[in-house]
Amino acid sequence: MLRLVVIALMVVVAWAIMVRLYRSLKDASIDWTGWAFAAGFVTLAFYLRHVTGLG
Repeated sequence: MLRLVVIALMVVVAWAIMVRLYRSLKDASIDWTGWAFAAGFVTLAFYLRHVTGLG
């Protein structure tokens, strides 16, 4: 029962953080092109490491 309460509390806290983050990102003017490039670069690096086994 205690485990269920802890998990439920963690879900509520994660939900509150996501809502706060969404609201702050919605109001901010962010260069999404740079963030997309960075995310793509990291994704490509992990993919190439998985495929080639190097790195």
